[in-house]
Amino acid sequence: MSTEVRNLEPKALWDNFASLNEVPRPSKKEERVIQFMVDFGAKLFLPTQVDEVGNVIIKKAATPGMEDRQTVVLQSHLDMVHQKNADTNFDFNSEGIRMLVEGDWVRADGTTLGADNGIGVATIMAVLASTELKHPAIEALFTIDEETGMTGALGLKGGLLDATIMLNLDTEDDEELTIGCAGGIDITAKGKVSRMKTPGKLVGFKLMVKGLTGGHSGMDIHKGRGNANKLMNRVLLELMKVSTVYIDKIDGGGLRNAIPRESFAMIAVEENSISSFKSRFNELSEILKAEYGTTDPNIELELESTAEPAEVIEPEFAQNILRAIYAAPNGIYRMSPDIDDLVQTSNNVARVLIADESYEVLCLTRSSVDTEKDDLKNALQSTFELVGAEVSTGGAYPGWTPKPEAEIIKMMTSLYENLFDGSPNVNACHAGLECGILGTNYPGMDMISFGPNIRGAHSPDEKVQISSVQKYWKYFVNVLENIPKKG
Repeated sequence: MSTEVRNLEPKALWDNFASLNEVPRPSKKEERVIQFMVDFGAKLFLPTQVDEVGNVIIKKAATPGMEDRQTVVLQSHLDMVHQKNADTNFDFNSEGIRMLVEGDWVRADGTTLGADNGIGVATIMAVLASTELKHPAIEALFTIDEETGMTGALGLKGGLLDATIMLNLDTEDDEELTIGCAGGIDITAKGKVSRMKTPGKLVGFKLMVKGLTGGHSGMDIHKGRGNANKLMNRVLLELMKVSTVYIDKIDGGGLRNAIPRESFAMIAVEENSISSFKSRFNELSEILKAEYGTTDPNIELELESTAEPAEVIEPEFAQNILRAIYAAPNGIYRMSPDIDDLVQTSNNVARVLIADESYEVLCLTRSSVDTEKDDLKNALQSTFELVGAEVSTGGAYPGWTPKPEAEIIKMMTSLYENLFDGSPNVNACHAGLECGILGTNYPGMDMISFGPNIRGAHSPDEKVQISSVQKYWKYFVNVLENIPKKG
């Protein structure tokens, strides 16, 4: 599979991408990919260091004639989101990504591809290894744990970098130049579950909501896609109106920055209400298919008979938790009043797990306005505290304030127009890029983010467009050649 990818153009980039994808690199378990990058720098005899949190920095001198240009940080993150389809047999901790070329796209076989942010990493590797490209002095910064906390960017200390310009290679549309982004905060609600022995004679079922499109909880949050956790919650409460439904377990979603695609519930229903229960379930299935037919054409609601559970959640307690999840804001909270079509504040109800003696609900709240981010955090905290949950926050990171008049932004805009006979979309995005965090310790650095067309990031539908990578590479190489002079 990787041979076909390695033969794509530009070969230097794709070959490095294929090698990188052979290395397991889940967030918070980046030891192997860190060593991979250290070995890469050592083979090139370039100064290489790992900082105290695990970020890798590799430096390369300017090519002849480029010594008078500003030093540039080329930055991408090493980790990738690990998501797979339920029917895909794959071990992210031991296997390399199985890649497929389909027409003008590269995708993976039932898993995330890792183009986010592997294409950026591979781009930087190609520059570091090149003996032909013209470029200024380079400081390659490979951060860790971007996807689940941005702890690499948060832990990068001042004084390690000398550059005045940063090129972040972590956006997903080749017509966009991103100059600002949202900040975020993790919100976690936890509590104990009140359980009881299963009463009377019940029939067990496994209820499934699956086949949703999912996607990036920042870049795709405005697309109206279904959230499996919210839909499961809705279905359960609707079923409780026509039948006594006892819940044993709910398991939905996964990572905070991925819109949940699947949710599963183990339940039990009284025998004498099976008919009305199944009738209402079928109605709800058709309702949701109609509502989400455009955004989630493969949505499925399934009901499967199972053994009766020995214990279930006490009904009143279960209903209170479901009501709290129902009330939790999800999706767009507010659009920007200042920038057209920009989501200003949002929340993703990313993970719901109710099992055994405890429950937890994980959310990721994003906003380009810190005070509004705090307001939504307070709304979520209040919602869950009303049902007795212990609510905690963490992983907060700042947004990135645009500097549209920066010299590098003007140069890159003009260069794009000259190369591609059209204007780029210079914008801010709702995703959480590392630039805002990195800028706290390097406030004088001008930053801009760009990349090729990547679709379906954070889901098994992730793919990257081959022709777009070629366009992006041409642009990238020309940007390096036109970096402004010092002073």
